[in-house]
Order: sequence, then structure tokens, then C-alpha cells
Amino acid sequence: MTNILELSEQEIVRRGSLEEMRRLGIEPYPAAEYKVTAYTDEIKRDFSDDAPARDVTVAGRVMSRRVMGKASFIELQDSRGRIQIYVSRDDLCPGEDKEFYNTVVKKLLDIGDFIGVEGFVFRTQMGEITVHARSITVLGKSLRPLPIVKVKDGVTYDAFDDPELRYRRRYVDLVVNDGVKEIFIKRTKVYNSMREYFNTAGYMEVETPILQSIPGGASARPFVTHHNALDIPLYLRIADELYLKRLIVGGFEGVYEFSKNFRNEGMDRTHNPEFTCMEIYVAYKDYNWMMDFTEKML
Repeated sequence: MTNILELSEQEIVRRGSLEEMRRLGIEPYPAAEYKVTAYTDEIKRDFSDDAPARDVTVAGRVMSRRVMGKASFIELQDSRGRIQIYVSRDDLCPGEDKEFYNTVVKKLLDIGDFIGVEGFVFRTQMGEITVHARSITVLGKSLRPLPIVKVKDGVTYDAFDDPELRYRRRYVDLVVNDGVKEIFIKRTKVYNSMREYFNTAGYMEVETPILQSIPGGASARPFVTHHNALDIPLYLRIADELYLKRLIVGGFEGVYEFSKNFRNEGMDRTHNPEFTCMEIYVAYKDYNWMMDFTEKML
């Protein structure tokens, strides 16, 4: 249990908001599925001023908010981008009871909270494509404040750019810094493209042992562990080479693996003790063939 003396003022306030939501009968961490029907990028891409208003259900993080009496604006960030949410008190709470808007939306929602919004898409007088909220569901209360990165006239203020913090808290880096997510997406696309290329050539993806009795295939210092049942030392692999070659000996013509390798040596920004390596072995070929094959892959 967290000691309240170790919490910042904002963290204490947010825990108070959490308890207040529960007092109002709102579960801040619902287990039920929330069905999303649209994403921010395609809402903006497919919007037409001439078309009938489109009903959508979106979900994501609150990244900013402006409360103006009976109306509020929320900037929502989902996995594909950001969009403005317009919240009218009387549309959100059409009956006599306005507590959800007056208390939850205006006071208890914080930047970083996950919410779901059901409503319709329109364009504001300022020309911004916006979702007009009919209902809001709290999907996850954020108990820690996010860094607030402000951009005005192309200039970024209070940027989250400390290398130590960015690498140690990559999840925060992903939330507040535009473009970081693209690195992850490109990495997956590169892997998928390589797999498609290898598979089309007729070669097979395999998995080989990570725990090895004799680490081999490269020259590096291994991480050592112990197998209790067998009472023997084992090593995290430094390469998957020898096992892939054994599969070639066993009769496969071509095998490849995206493997996690481990080397218990020095580290810096570009050398991690745990890293991903792709190795491919094909029978009846030479290095000239492999150079040509690799060029075509790239």
C-alpha cells in the first residue's frame, strides 16, 4: 500500500477524485468491454460537411480540457491521433440531474484519464472536426499526472526530452511525444515484410532454445542461470546459430528465426544486453547467393 507521505499533491488530489467517483456510483476501472466504432484519423479523413451527421464511439486519453460553464472541450487521444470532444451540459445530462457534468466532467476528470465517448461528428464554427458527446464513460482513472507538453506556433514548450526519463519511462514518451509511436509501427512493418519475403521464398520460421547447456554460435560472455530439477547450470543464448544449422542437418532446406539474444557484457545507448537478432540459413547456397538474396530483401 502506498504511503500518502510519498505522494505528490496532485497524486493525493487524484486519489480523492477516484474515491469521489466511487461515491457517486461510478466504477473508475470497469471490467466490461467498451465497443469502439471509430478512430480519430479516419473520422477526420472521412468527414464530409454535406453528409448526414455520423454517430461514433471513440475511446482514449484526455490530453487537455477547457471548461466554460455549461459547455466544455476535451482533447482525446486514441491509438491513431487526437480529436476534439464537445461536451454540452444539457445534452450530456438531458434531465434535471446535472451532477455527472457538474461534478465528474468539470471537477473529477483529469488529464491522462481514459474515457469513452459516444456522440456524432460535426464541424465547429472555428472549422475543427469535433465529436459532440451524448454520453461519456470513465474507462480508467489516471493516478499520476502526465507531463504537459505545450506547442504554440510551431514552438514546443516544457518538452519531455530528458533522455533518462524517456528511456526509463517509454510509456510516458509514447503518450506525450508525437512521432515516437511511429518508430514502433515501422519496426513491426519491417519484421512483417521480412517474414513475408522469407515465407514467399519457401523458408520456414522456427523457434530454438533460449536456455542452452553450452552457449555457442558466437563469442560473448553469457548470462548464467540454474535449472533446479536437473541441477545443472544453463546459459541464456548468445546466438541461435547452432540450432538453426542442426535443422538444416535434419533436412530442412531453409529456416529462419527472430531471436532474443543475451550477452552479459558492456552496454551503451546502442548496445543492450538483451537484443533481437534475425538469422536465416539455406542449404545448397553460397555467399554470392546470400548477398543477392539480402539485397533483394532490403
